[in-house]
Amino acid sequence: MSESSQEIEELFDDASGDLALGELEAASQKYQRCVELDPGFFEGWHALGMAHMKLGRYVEAIEAGLKAVELRPKDQLAWSSLSLFYVRNGQIPEAEAAGAKARVLGWGQQLKGKESAAVPPPPAKQE
Repeated sequence: MSESSQEIEELFDDASGDLALGELEAASQKYQRCVELDPGFFEGWHALGMAHMKLGRYVEAIEAGLKAVELRPKDQLAWSSLSLFYVRNGQIPEAEAAGAKARVLGWGQQLKGKESAAVPPPPAKQE
């Protein structure tokens, strides 16, 4: 693990602890630092969005949520969170669109599960 990766992991863990203790501003700052160190850190963007939402910073939460879905466009939780951020900001059409995307992704996962369950295993080899 590189020094930067270790620093990000430690910052993220500290921020999550702060969030659990209700120290939202400290958590927000640490999550922000995580994504500054690694702009491709999905978990950091998602957590930053949640911290901003809890602080009532809905525009910033939406910005972080948009970055999260950009990084993982097929992540159902990211789309659901983005929908929540939009709702909190009073952007109902955007919230409905993000929520619909989350539902479609959920249905896709359900179908994948049913398809793999429906395929019988190959027959045992006869010797």
